[in-house]
Amino acid sequence: MNFTNKDILRVAMTQSAVDTGCAPEDFLRSDNVVVLSRPHPDARKYLKLPHSCDLASYGSNVVAAVSPETKDIVADYIGRFSVAHCFETPNLHVLEDALRPLGLRICFMAEYFLPDVNALTPLACPYEMKILGREDFADLYTEQWSNALCAHRAELDVLGVGACDGDRLVGLAACSADCDTMWQIGIDVLPEYRRRGIAAALTSQLALEILERGKVPFYCAAWSNIPSVRNAIRSGFRPAWVQMTAKSAEFVDGMNNGQ
Repeated sequence: MNFTNKDILRVAMTQSAVDTGCAPEDFLRSDNVVVLSRPHPDARKYLKLPHSCDLASYGSNVVAAVSPETKDIVADYIGRFSVAHCFETPNLHVLEDALRPLGLRICFMAEYFLPDVNALTPLACPYEMKILGREDFADLYTEQWSNALCAHRAELDVLGVGACDGDRLVGLAACSADCDTMWQIGIDVLPEYRRRGIAAALTSQLALEILERGKVPFYCAAWSNIPSVRNAIRSGFRPAWVQMTAKSAEFVDGMNNGQ
């Protein structure tokens, strides 16, 4: 399938609508939208639905997926501040303080990237690149490849591109089939091989492979992860949407304690 940027954005908004429980066109409105979150069989597989509080924005407004208990709190919050400020401090403390009596805390904050077909192109790699399938991943579920592959969801890891220095794997981009239409890319390069263009070469090649299979690749990075954001841009990806999710205080504490 030959995707255009418009096609790619439409696929992403349609999936976000499934995940959120709204209509795809809600992300294009100038006014904010609040919907009650509910489970959906086609939602991204790693999401734990329903959400208590999840804010998403493609830039023009905020679409909030909430529980009945948080509906008024979240509606008041996104009505008070501009779109961008709803996702950052100091305004975010207002939401955190309002959610805390309900046992909730801000947990996940991330920026998501989609490929720009006008910028996505094969990039040179100083090492041989190889296409890898699920059958090649069995021995790679280790800490050094934990961004590219996820042992907890190994059944979703479907495709990868590796860079090899002789017989040694030195870089790996892999993707998980998080939903039917979109595959998420993760990337790892061994520390001693970084800053050689390996990450961008692997990421861009994997994105092209995904598009050839009729799926839309997407890339997620924390705003503060500058190397990851730079890799996304260098690989031909562009910022598409942002998301912030509140979880239970117990969940947040568990993550902070390595559980």
